Amino acid sequence: MTNDGQGVQSLQLVDTRTNKVVQTLSYPSPESLYIGLVWSPDGRTAYASAAANSKIRVLSFTGGRLTERDPIKLPTKSPDGKAVTLFPAGLAITPDGRKLVVADQRGDAVTVADTVSRRVQTVAAGRRPVWVTLSKDGRTAYVSNQGADTLDIVDVAGAAPRVTGRIKVGLHPNKSVLSACGRKLYVAIGDADSVSMVNLPTRSVVRRFSLSPPRKPLIGSNPTGLALDSAGNRLYVANSGNNSVSVLDPTSGRILGQIPTGWYPSAVVWRNGRLWITNAKGLGVGPNNGPGHPDPERPIGAAPSRQLASMGFGTLSSVVVPASGERLAEYTRQVQRNNAPVTGGGGAVVPRKPGGGTPVKHVIYMVKENRSYDQVLGSLEKGNGDPGLNLFGDESAPNTRELARRFTTIDNFYADGKVSASGWNWAVQANSNPYDEQMWPARYSGRKGVYAGGNNAEENAAQEPGNSYLWQRLDKAGVSFANFGFYVTRRGNEAHAADPVLDARTDHGFQVEVGCPDSAGTFAATKKDCLTPRIDQWLKSFRRYETKGDMPTVQFIQLPGDHTLGTRAGRPTPKAMVADNDYALGRLVDAVSHSQFWKDTAILVTEDEAQDGPDHIDAHRTIALAISPYTQTGRIDSTFYSTASMVRTVELFAGIGPLTQFDDYSTPLSASFTDKPVYRPYAVIRPTYPMNRLNPPRG
Repeated sequence: MTNDGQGVQSLQLVDTRTNKVVQTLSYPSPESLYIGLVWSPDGRTAYASAAANSKIRVLSFTGGRLTERDPIKLPTKSPDGKAVTLFPAGLAITPDGRKLVVADQRGDAVTVADTVSRRVQTVAAGRRPVWVTLSKDGRTAYVSNQGADTLDIVDVAGAAPRVTGRIKVGLHPNKSVLSACGRKLYVAIGDADSVSMVNLPTRSVVRRFSLSPPRKPLIGSNPTGLALDSAGNRLYVANSGNNSVSVLDPTSGRILGQIPTGWYPSAVVWRNGRLWITNAKGLGVGPNNGPGHPDPERPIGAAPSRQLASMGFGTLSSVVVPASGERLAEYTRQVQRNNAPVTGGGGAVVPRKPGGGTPVKHVIYMVKENRSYDQVLGSLEKGNGDPGLNLFGDESAPNTRELARRFTTIDNFYADGKVSASGWNWAVQANSNPYDEQMWPARYSGRKGVYAGGNNAEENAAQEPGNSYLWQRLDKAGVSFANFGFYVTRRGNEAHAADPVLDARTDHGFQVEVGCPDSAGTFAATKKDCLTPRIDQWLKSFRRYETKGDMPTVQFIQLPGDHTLGTRAGRPTPKAMVADNDYALGRLVDAVSHSQFWKDTAILVTEDEAQDGPDHIDAHRTIALAISPYTQTGRIDSTFYSTASMVRTVELFAGIGPLTQFDDYSTPLSASFTDKPVYRPYAVIRPTYPMNRLNPPRG
């Protein structure tokens, strides 16, 4: 079993008779592992992808133990001498054990390695190949191009590998499995919630099996792993988004039932009437005590890091395949209970369904960066906070805290993502697809992964390109919107979005760099290329809206300054950056609440994720604010919410339907609103902490 998270990665040998881990081989960064893992046909050698290290690990198996030998090294330069990162992912080995076929995910290539001579040959392939399944005779490889919608057919029997064909199978294919007869290939289609059955002789998809919930065909099941029983009568599909394994009859295409799993099942194997299921996120993370604080209740050998991304521990489920229909029916009912959509929600202010009546005509959706609930609101003396974990009080976050006191204290809100790469996808897509979930740990741990959030690369889109993001749905529905910082990058002195739909409504003067100020330049920005402070740039547009008497229905605003630059010498202190960020938020609310738009506007604020912040409830718990005349109640709202809940609330106010299963099933922020508005405007509070204070020099 390969464990490829952000922290210390490892290979584990499991005795399937006792369900015990009998050996663990650890690989701290920069040493790495990745998706690929395969045994030689004789069971004496294991091969494991070491993506960041451009090699395949070779491990001999004797006496019930694995011993690492010299690896198979992959090219680090192209024939013309340019540096190349192949990033080996899925592996497959020929029946004679002589050839290892490798999906080179970042290199958009396929490599064939001779396991005896160690000679390697590489051929260009499709976008972001992730998985390899070989034909029964081992002469042909079928490679899933996870960054596209295709399957490459690669001849690996000749003197050099050669791509001989390409089949369209569906958006972002993941793992695949060959039928017993060798004439059919089943492919998990991660972002079409389906399995494609490929007829290999005709090189065509002949059937598609839907994995969508019967109630609504919304994306979110995110199938990843596949397994067939020995007779080929049952196909088992790991639905990472639904925390279940579907049991499918490949002859009829009918789903016979569901088996409950842990969080985010990523692979499934069938052996002798038993399923082995890896649950990548295990059972969640729980509370943390801040970075570097060990938790005595974590498993033996666990890393002491308390950063959210490094806290999770996967699990391995061993499940006897249900022998009776009633047992499978019982499992299925459990999955249905686990995934039951929220009933109700909405009311006098938040509509119960898109297009419903509401006094809110404008939504300002603001996403900030990386703070937990207890870091900022732990000592609020309202809500479920831990004062001992509060890092930013009334001196550096007076507006955030006063807004939580005066409007609604939302103390049970959780980020769906663990890091910015996945957190931003959740904030604008209500999903984080399998590509993002497998890639971000390699990126954040310094193992050469690609940043898979905050941009419009095809592989990041959790649905068909042009139909994945919140702004794309607004555009299709004819709902007006404006963008200040979402999914933009700097080009000279302007910020632009890669998506033309978003770019057309983007303020190109709104900078996004964390090291530049959110507010009025009151902290010492040591970057010389900073543009107009973010909130000042937004205010230019807002004053124009006031003059015209018209404002877009939805505004997207990114204020990333509370991410901070840590303790870097000569840069603003964390409290200075949080204060600057907080002051920007206060100025925005002040401006809106003193305008003609206040009476029908809701300002929704959250963080993209909590990352390394301490929290005594759960490391995912973060800040959420609902600011409106209809939330000025001073009440505490302890309803369970997540990032998807905020996306859903924006959608309901804007009059559009859900993006995915996740926002559809989520609870909108209805309980924070009341039908008795209080129109009292808000006056910004200037933080007392000096916003120009810098970190001292090191040494």
